[in-house]
Amino acid sequence: MANNTYRDRLRVVPQFRPDEHDKYADILFGRLERRLQRWDPESVELELSVKDRDMGSQRVALECWVPGLPKIVGTSKDPELDKAVVEVRDDVWRQIDRQVNKRQTLRRG
Repeated sequence: MANNTYRDRLRVVPQFRPDEHDKYADILFGRLERRLQRWDPESVELELSVKDRDMGSQRVALECWVPGLPKIVGTSKDPELDKAVVEVRDDVWRQIDRQVNKRQTLRRG
């Protein structure tokens, strides 16, 4: 079995330049990686995208698929790309946390 990491499971769409991939992966992981630890990296999929880059309607999205949870999508309209990536990371983190807590509450109930 390969030793994949969550970082290995991240797809970055072409609107991001190749020289930006590591920078944005660094922003995403750490906090988000700790939240994903309950799942095997092989079972997690992540995709970072930006639409209308450098335009007034720029929209950054981080999509996350983990077993047992609905698809999670974090979005940001912040015009500064670094801030937008932080926002989508935190949005996905919150949504995963909310789903996990909801499931735990249902199991206890």
